[in-house]
Amino acid sequence: MTNTLHRFGAPETQRDDYIVFAMSSKGINDEGAAEKLQTFLRLAMKYAPVNMGHATKGGMYRPSSNLTPLAHWSRPTGAEPEAVVRGIEEPSTVAAVFDDVGKVEAFLKDLKAADLGISVNISSLAEEANACCKRAGIARHSIEYSLGFHGDLNQLPDRHVLELSTMCGHGMISHNFARKMIDMVRENRRTPTQAATAMARFCACGIFNLTRAVRVLEQARKGE
Repeated sequence: MTNTLHRFGAPETQRDDYIVFAMSSKGINDEGAAEKLQTFLRLAMKYAPVNMGHATKGGMYRPSSNLTPLAHWSRPTGAEPEAVVRGIEEPSTVAAVFDDVGKVEAFLKDLKAADLGISVNISSLAEEANACCKRAGIARHSIEYSLGFHGDLNQLPDRHVLELSTMCGHGMISHNFARKMIDMVRENRRTPTQAATAMARFCACGIFNLTRAVRVLEQARKGE
């Protein structure tokens, strides 16, 4: 099971959202895994991922205990991919998020050539991932499906809120937080990029897709 599996949205809204992550298995292939995971992320960095993350150390966009809420919007917004790589000191799970299938395909070809010997998973639309693997010369091992939302759906928030909040599989971006960011963008108090970056800091494992978030926020601002 992966926390990246339940990203809400119709298929056409997820064609700029690809998460590739790697992990080792304890007692099986964890020897030297930290260096292999670092190599994985450095290969990913060649293709300009929109986010990268470490399961316990955070992503490229991080909160800071040294800043007050008053400094939240004036703080530097730049990403720190090297901080993610440096934080890998033991076997864990790491991920890279892309907004273009061509970059994913090129990355997979590099991973195949590197032959790291660790598990690699693509979380995206199934047909997109399968086609990408075939073009990269990789045979898919297995597949997982999300069955979506079931039951009484009347209490769920609107589509834009769900599309934003479910991009953090650990639930660190609440519905109210996503709704607040949408409202601030609609009121021209923040740009879509500023709001997306703020949300990305709360996604502890770095799988939040800023490109998709900016698009969703812009659609919400226009009432689409």
